[in-house]
Amino acid sequence: MAESAKWYVIHTYSGYENAVKTTIEKAVTHRGMQDMIQDMQIPMEKVTEVTDSGATKEVERKVFPGYVLVKMVMTDDTWHLVRNVRGVTGFVGNANNPIPLTEDEVLALGMEKREIVVQYKVGDHVRITDGSMATFTGVVDEIQPEKNKVTVVVTMFGREIPVELELDQVEVLED
Repeated sequence: MAESAKWYVIHTYSGYENAVKTTIEKAVTHRGMQDMIQDMQIPMEKVTEVTDSGATKEVERKVFPGYVLVKMVMTDDTWHLVRNVRGVTGFVGNANNPIPLTEDEVLALGMEKREIVVQYKVGDHVRITDGSMATFTGVVDEIQPEKNKVTVVVTMFGREIPVELELDQVEVLED
């Protein structure tokens, strides 16, 4: 029966994702239904935030607030177990007939997505914090977040030289 387990999406109140996951996991263990409800995921992404002071910190954020993914065999018992958990508003799909995701859709949800939030913009004066150009200052010429790159124009020996760096190798200069 475990071969027929599919991924479903549970809709929850925003902020209740972890509580819903924990409650369902406890109910599954208590009722011995591990072969019926096999896995639960809250898609998260790691985001590197660069603050005004240049400090970076890793933060985990929910990719889809208000949703929990569950791999389960859909039966009346499992449907009722999930549906009656506090904080669950229902399954994605028809009210009484949840629509499963394909494995490709689950993988395409981007659970390992990584993004850097930059605190500077084109034209800002910045200091290079890492690499062979560390401690040099310059002006941001171009930002390419999809490639994790920033181009900074640095003045060296009286010439302006564009330098390509990673987004987290640069910090805003304080005025």
